[in-house]
Amino acid sequence: MRGGRTALWAAALRACASGFRKMSTEQLQVLNADNAATQQKGIQVTERAIQRIRTAMAKEGISPAEGGLRLGITGGGCSGLSYNIRFDSQPRERDRVYTFGDVRVFVDPKSFIYLHGMILDYEETLMRQGFNFINPNSTKSCGCGSSFSA
Repeated sequence: MRGGRTALWAAALRACASGFRKMSTEQLQVLNADNAATQQKGIQVTERAIQRIRTAMAKEGISPAEGGLRLGITGGGCSGLSYNIRFDSQPRERDRVYTFGDVRVFVDPKSFIYLHGMILDYEETLMRQGFNFINPNSTKSCGCGSSFSA
C-alpha cells in the first residue's frame, strides 16, 4: 500500500508543480480591460478577484480613483521567484496600468516580463482563501502557489 500512496502523492505534486489548475468557465470569466489590445498580452483579473480587491481597498481606506493594486515579482521563495501583491497610492512613471472598472492594477516593467498573460483569480474555500496566480510563464511552482520559476 505504501507504493500506492507514494505514486498518488507524486501525481499530486506534479499536478501542483505544473502551475495549471482546472477552472470552470465561470471562474475564468474575466472583465475586459479598457484597452482590448493590452488585455490580450497584459494582465487579466477575474470578477471574484476584482470584488475582493475592492473590499480590501475599502477596508484600507484607499480610493480606487487614486490608488490601485501593485503586482510584482521578487527573487526568492522555494521556486526562485515570488509573487508580490500590495496596494500602492499611485502608479510609477514606467508602470503598465490596467483598469478593470474602478480597480487599477499596476505592474512594473521588470515584473511584466514574468506576468504578461497572467490571470489573477480569488478563491475562498474551506481549505484555502487567497489569490491564485494563473501564469502561463511559470514552468513550475511550489505547493503553496506563492513562488514559481520561469
